[in-house]
Amino acid sequence: MRKEKCFALSFAIVFAIIGLTVSCSSSGGNGGNGGGELDISVCNPANGPFSLNIDNEWFPLPVGQELVLEGEADGVNLRIEITVLNETEEVAGVTTRVVEESDYENDELVEGTRDFFVQAPDGTVCYYGEDSDIYENGEVVSHEGSWRAGEGENLPGIMMPVEPKKGMVFQQEYAPGIAEDMCKIMAFGETVTTPIGEFNDTMRTQDWNKLDNPIVKDTKYYARGVGVIVDEDAKLVSY
Repeated sequence: MRKEKCFALSFAIVFAIIGLTVSCSSSGGNGGNGGGELDISVCNPANGPFSLNIDNEWFPLPVGQELVLEGEADGVNLRIEITVLNETEEVAGVTTRVVEESDYENDELVEGTRDFFVQAPDGTVCYYGEDSDIYENGEVVSHEGSWRAGEGENLPGIMMPVEPKKGMVFQQEYAPGIAEDMCKIMAFGETVTTPIGEFNDTMRTQDWNKLDNPIVKDTKYYARGVGVIVDEDAKLVSY
């Protein structure tokens, strides 16, 4: 049996055992009430074929795209650089697109990640994990937060639904005890001003990590056709 078929069978069994059966119907990202938690099994390797052509209108990842966000929080200057690389990585038997993110505080690199994304047949963007480097004084001190679908109990999560609606909740990271990020869609159509202009076709979300105690919820804004334009205190300055 080929490697990818083995992974697909294993994941199908895992999903059946875990029983993540909550699902949502949706019809367009127009702010209607979606409600409930989405079933992440849409991202199960057995439900392919998957695509490296990630063209979800709320989270497009064309090769070569670069987003830069900047801001300030508690006197610290923030900078986030996100680049879609012309590179792939096989994770859990699925070929994924590599997206590089670099986070800076006061011009010092504090975290660098290689994130693994792929698009499901229905247009959902799936998150298959990340390789994370945590820096102090220019040196890598840990790989905290790193995870890959297919290792242990780790499963791919939903980064962006194909037709997001207000009230939808979905797990972006499913790595028990390591990374358990959640997202809830809060609103559509709010006007957001950034250093490079005003956006009106927007979606606001709240993100949180189930492992945090206490839970802290962060706000993000996405613009249709662009992707993330606000990440809490950082706003888009270059695209």
